[in-house]
Amino acid sequence: MSKVKLNFRGLSIRAKTTKTRQVIESITGNPNFPNPHPALADVTAIVNAVESKAAEVDATTQLRKTQTTELGSLEDQLDALMAQVASYVDSVAAGDEAKILSAGLDTRAPASTTTEPPSAPSALDVTVGDRDGELDASWDTVAGAKSYVLELSEDQPNAWKHAGVATRSKFTLNGLVSGKRYWIRVAAINSVGQSGWSDPATKIAP
Repeated sequence: MSKVKLNFRGLSIRAKTTKTRQVIESITGNPNFPNPHPALADVTAIVNAVESKAAEVDATTQLRKTQTTELGSLEDQLDALMAQVASYVDSVAAGDEAKILSAGLDTRAPASTTTEPPSAPSALDVTVGDRDGELDASWDTVAGAKSYVLELSEDQPNAWKHAGVATRSKFTLNGLVSGKRYWIRVAAINSVGQSGWSDPATKIAP
């Protein structure tokens, strides 16, 4: 005796709506199923709503990606211009701390001899990236750190592997599997050695 195999839950939204419309068309006017339950009109209303909302989500996602790219470009321009301002103030002030402070800028701390590894990074945050399969990691800057090393774990937070090295307190992990959950952790490095690992953060890749 044959039974229906729906196999619906593992399908994508687009595949679900396509399959649903195929079933609606096949049952409509089919003498084998004269009184469909639930009513096909109800199923049609829901599949219409799903398709409409999916289109809204797609549009919003694309807009967010575009805006994020534009924001990144503007941020790069701001960084470059402020670096020029800092260089100008440095040149004119000629080492006068009062003049530098009067420009609203900070002065560098005197060079010191490092004798201990840095502290572990804190406030690790992971967000979805600009493209599918990308996650953006950011954390608080660690004093004295020259670079940062990141590790990645797939599906379980105890099978770590090298994910990359950053010279700033942010890093983009790419080439990930969309829809899969990942754990990320980061450690700081200075001339003495490596810190302990940060608390891990987790996110599903877009």
